Amino acid sequence: MRTAYLTHPACLRHDMGDRHPESPARLRAIDDSLHAAHLADLLVRREAPRVTRAQLLRVHDAAYVDSIEAASPATGRVVLDPDTRMNPYTLEAARRAAGGAVHAVDIVMRGEAANAFVAVRPPGHHATRDQAMGFCIFNNVAVAAAHALAAHGLERVAIVDFDVHHGNGTEAIFRDEPRVMLCSTFQHPYYPFSGADSGSDHIVNVPLPAGTAGAAYREAFAARIRPRLDAFRPQCVFCSAGFDGHRDDGMAQFALVEADYAWITGQVMDVAARHAGSRIVSVLEGGYDPGSLGRSVAAHIGALAAG
Repeated sequence: MRTAYLTHPACLRHDMGDRHPESPARLRAIDDSLHAAHLADLLVRREAPRVTRAQLLRVHDAAYVDSIEAASPATGRVVLDPDTRMNPYTLEAARRAAGGAVHAVDIVMRGEAANAFVAVRPPGHHATRDQAMGFCIFNNVAVAAAHALAAHGLERVAIVDFDVHHGNGTEAIFRDEPRVMLCSTFQHPYYPFSGADSGSDHIVNVPLPAGTAGAAYREAFAARIRPRLDAFRPQCVFCSAGFDGHRDDGMAQFALVEADYAWITGQVMDVAARHAGSRIVSVLEGGYDPGSLGRSVAAHIGALAAG
């Protein structure tokens, strides 16, 4: 079976300003790199649908969803937090981003694809139940994981968050939900300055120092995350797929390269093959240098497609 690739043109129209790092150029760079790597024709392309209100309310408060809808401007931009803004097209993009992640679950669970990559923006893993932050509005991967539990009857799902920033929103949403294991590697101390002192049987946080490169990252993942995933035996594995830990990405100070992202993907695929019928849904998070983002996503998708 092939890899599904979900996106939507609306995600290109969400624009927080000319100098904002979370820009439409990110998705264009990914598309360019997939073509350059001769991967584009290997993918099953699907359009991301809109998320439903009921799907959002599994992880977000109703008052928060109402506030986002009410804040959507007819012209110009509105500020949701110091890093996060809405233009007239943001609400549609956010609905498509979360909806694409949900649809990817359905595709994989129905066996229409072995795995899926959801190339959408805005990203999601910093969004809490009631707060937009860190470029994120709806928590796309959390909406998708909750859908897997509610609509497909799964009993255990895992989220592997390899963005360079801690997945604080995802942790907050699933803190009291033992059916969801979150494994988050991240630079510490660094935005959002959380995760180093929290954790539980199903929340696995691995803070790593600035300057962490491939060998140290792989050692930490193999020692601290992989055994927990195998013990949990997830029935579907999600990726909060952030590529801002690349050495060329100025957003943070990790020193990962494309081969490291392919290695991480291989680890996730092995866990999924052992416990989850190879089911993987990967959702784009960070990555702000277009060149390294495109190459890293191509390495990630190349590994998924080869499996």
